[in-house]
Amino acid sequence: MVLCVHGFPDHFQSFRHQLPALAGVGYRAIAPMLRGYEPSSQGRRHVPDFHPLQVAGDLVAWARELGAGEPIHLVGHDWGAVVTYLACALEPSLFRSATTIAVAPLNAVQEGIRRYPVQLRNSSYMLFFQLRGLADRVVRRRDFAFVEGLWRSWSPGWEWDPEDMAALKRSFREPGVVWSALAYYRAMLNPFLEDSREVRRLGFLPCGVPTLAITGEIDGCMDTRIFDCVDASAFPEGYRMERVQGAGHFAHQEKPDEVNRLMLEWIAKH
Repeated sequence: MVLCVHGFPDHFQSFRHQLPALAGVGYRAIAPMLRGYEPSSQGRRHVPDFHPLQVAGDLVAWARELGAGEPIHLVGHDWGAVVTYLACALEPSLFRSATTIAVAPLNAVQEGIRRYPVQLRNSSYMLFFQLRGLADRVVRRRDFAFVEGLWRSWSPGWEWDPEDMAALKRSFREPGVVWSALAYYRAMLNPFLEDSREVRRLGFLPCGVPTLAITGEIDGCMDTRIFDCVDASAFPEGYRMERVQGAGHFAHQEKPDEVNRLMLEWIAKH
């Protein structure tokens, strides 16, 4: 079993190139929508319910059910990478391996920002998302031009299929999806939430799951140099970083053949 979890601004079709590759060599691969990215999973409009630590709990629950008593493999991109790190910290025995794309291990981010302050500019959109109501309107405006702008700046030069962007916009037009997606940022950046304090603690614990971290060389969202700040000794079960040349934030969609090769090698090894 391989569970693939998407990020923002994205949805389950993010892994359209990975699912066939995984199935083709005999794995059962599933790519769900994360909490809030479709209406039936939204519940009440309560920001703490969308904290990434709560979403990591969803991954733990899925792993227990889908694995049927056996550990599974995790693949996560962007927020999916964040909740992959957290799920592995919460219940490492449930996971055979982790493959993360575009977000560095949490123990590296603080040091990475100190060394490369340009990351503060790259992450400024996260502060903008704290403007409730205004940010929601801006994201929706002009047929989600803001989303297209993020894709362009985060993956420079990538010419995506217009049908893929149209499918993504259909997901974001569903009731409550924009609010829920932005709630992840509003919860994570709230220092007064117990879950935020717990994330800071979990980020500095040793990781008991073998982890492959993939970064795009020209990622405009998370500076690829931050991956050089990772303390590999914090991964006693194994850690490997791979930098995909010519790829940005959406490396698994931009360079699927290369990312699939790296992912399948890592999963087969474990």
